[in-house]
Amino acid sequence: MVFSSLLFLCLFMPIVFILHSVTKNLKLKNCWLLLASILFYAYGEPSYIFLMLISVLLNYIFALLIAKHQKKVFLILAVIINLGILGVFKYTGFLLTSINSALNVALPVPEIPLPIGISFFTFQALSYVIDVYRKDVPAQKNYLKLLLYISFFPQLIAGPIVRYKDIAREIDERHADAKSIAFGLRRFIVGLGKKVLISNSMAVVADFIFEINGEDLNILSAWIGAFSYLMQIYFDFSGYSDMAIGLGRMFGFHFKENFNHPYIASTIQDFWRRWHISLSTFFRDYVYIPLGGNRKGKVRTVLNRIIVFFLTGLWHGANWTFIVWGLFHGFFLLLEEFIPKIKKLPKVILHFYTIVTVTVGFVIFRADTLSEAVSFVTKMFSGFDFSPEKMSLVIHPLTPFFIIMFIIAIICCGPLHKFSVKVSDLQNATKILTKREKVIETLTFVATVIIFIWCIIRLAGGTYNPFIYFRF
Repeated sequence: MVFSSLLFLCLFMPIVFILHSVTKNLKLKNCWLLLASILFYAYGEPSYIFLMLISVLLNYIFALLIAKHQKKVFLILAVIINLGILGVFKYTGFLLTSINSALNVALPVPEIPLPIGISFFTFQALSYVIDVYRKDVPAQKNYLKLLLYISFFPQLIAGPIVRYKDIAREIDERHADAKSIAFGLRRFIVGLGKKVLISNSMAVVADFIFEINGEDLNILSAWIGAFSYLMQIYFDFSGYSDMAIGLGRMFGFHFKENFNHPYIASTIQDFWRRWHISLSTFFRDYVYIPLGGNRKGKVRTVLNRIIVFFLTGLWHGANWTFIVWGLFHGFFLLLEEFIPKIKKLPKVILHFYTIVTVTVGFVIFRADTLSEAVSFVTKMFSGFDFSPEKMSLVIHPLTPFFIIMFIIAIICCGPLHKFSVKVSDLQNATKILTKREKVIETLTFVATVIIFIWCIIRLAGGTYNPFIYFRF
């Protein structure tokens, strides 16, 4: 079940929210959310619901053992088991295929279906156990509460990666007033609009161009496809994060932001401070810093960053394209680190460099194979063939609707909140400013209703509705 489905929007979400709201006892609220979360996951992955339950149980036991005995062996066992489960389901086929290719052998490659969201709930479980070992949080003695933390449906299958310490208190003590619920609902609808109206529109063009044989592309069609995917992946994933954050707020939980306008970044380093924040902070806190960070000399710093970005790419999928994408970003981060003059270039040039680098990176990310990625990127910089056949592939996807949505996508990449009134200003506002506040609130309400209705119409019409991060 996906958030951008009529089943979720018209049945699952209203029922879960209404029953949660009318239930007064917090323990019963938690039980209801836990049951709803298990049903939500079981709807899409009935055969793997027990895998998640066992995974949580193992981490629950290891955390209790760590809290009681403070022995590193239990942490090591927890890490091995968690990564082992992730490795078996996500990387077995990739590993055996790579061995067959490298050694020219024919080992049997089993077809193991990938459980939805396994990368996300495994990392959440790992962060919890490690934080218990570090004494950042106490071990949760109630298995059902820990299960609720990991299986909570808003963030279960596509993140963001929520730290236990960020919501531990809210499991036992939370309150969602009318303003919080209104904010959450509005945030959810904005995310829904990002996904259904913008990302899905970009996906149609991106898929059309990426399915074309590389030899049939020219520089224009290649860049149209690359920019379409650039917008698709951002509005797909940030839209999902918005919906997760909004749903969490509606139930009284506060999830941290996962995106901060990454396409306005001036460097690749700045980009990674803004893109998929929960993942980058996970690797920073649980891999980069424990490896020594930048505290053990330049050689060790380079090695640590290569490891982090290798793992970042590998986390995204069992394919060499993801690994190369991760190392590609790592290379430019090291370039900026060891050639400081790059950051002193004019902002316009820096922004241009960052967008081009990120766009090329996402072409590698999107391609099925490295050879396809090389062919596509080559056309982006050398495809100066403007024959009628190749120009027809340029004109075909440029429908008026796509062009309008692409312009809206570009506008929405920026911090639109700068054009609104700040809360601190409103608290000291004059009567005129109060009127402005009311006008903005009214316009926001109307826009939200229009976006929601438009999304429902698009979904009812059977619009193309993939979710990129479900496969991770």
